[in-house]
Amino acid sequence: MTLRPSQLPKVRRQTLRHLREPSSSIRSGVSADTAESMGALASVLEVGELFWVQQDMAALAMHAGEQLAAARWATADRPAPCGLLYWQDGIGHMEAQGVQVPVEACAWGPYQGELLVWLLMSRDRLVAEAAAARPELEIVVEKVPPLIPIFAAMIPVTAEPLPMVELGSEVPQPVLAALASAWLLMQQPLLVDRVRERADKPTVRAYARDGLPSPEVTVVDLRRQYTPQDQDPDQEGPGRHYKHRWIVSGHWRDQAYGPGRSLRRKTWVPSYVKGPEGAPLLSTEKVNVWRR
Repeated sequence: MTLRPSQLPKVRRQTLRHLREPSSSIRSGVSADTAESMGALASVLEVGELFWVQQDMAALAMHAGEQLAAARWATADRPAPCGLLYWQDGIGHMEAQGVQVPVEACAWGPYQGELLVWLLMSRDRLVAEAAAARPELEIVVEKVPPLIPIFAAMIPVTAEPLPMVELGSEVPQPVLAALASAWLLMQQPLLVDRVRERADKPTVRAYARDGLPSPEVTVVDLRRQYTPQDQDPDQEGPGRHYKHRWIVSGHWRDQAYGPGRSLRRKTWVPSYVKGPEGAPLLSTEKVNVWRR
């Protein structure tokens, strides 16, 4: 099942129910520190803005993240102080006890003077992969939240960019680098489209019953200047056409902004997706963490 942007508010709402219930499957039996961190995640989800990132934008964020040596994590550097970002088709994997666990969403917010980032996977992916790997294993779907917290990281909020290597060896750096890259790319309106989409009607009614405003989701995608061309560099001669799409490399540079242009912000000098629209998107050797 593919999650649509209009369904993300409902998924958040259902996940919150599990996080707030101390006897739920994800809260029971965990350490006091983990329980406290999950409580902080619930607070983030309750007030955070919702983002849904299209497949091509996710691929570009992962690609650009490979070249992002350092990033700032302060409030001014985020698209919202607190947020939940869902990546269409995921953003890669992290290793946990020898198992590759897919990462499909990131949530963030302030916590104890630093930035708390939670990585999450979907219940649908868990059910599908468990059925393929261990068909004898039965998962009680009602006891599992739609988004499952799988990893938490505390990131220092510093005035100067924090090198990615200082996040710690246990942190899935490619995923966090992709998140930081996505935040930076969202600040470049010439590259990125941001469209607001309302929740589905049942969720709107549920929010209204609780006296809450109708939630919206910011859908993030590449602007049409990334519209692919249709000549294939792997074939010679006129009249040849691409069979795939791929990313032509760009790079980061420090862009001056602010009072007297005295401040600097990482700005992506455009790479672009090349190839015919709808064709399979190739992941290069450097983008092997991202998976369609």
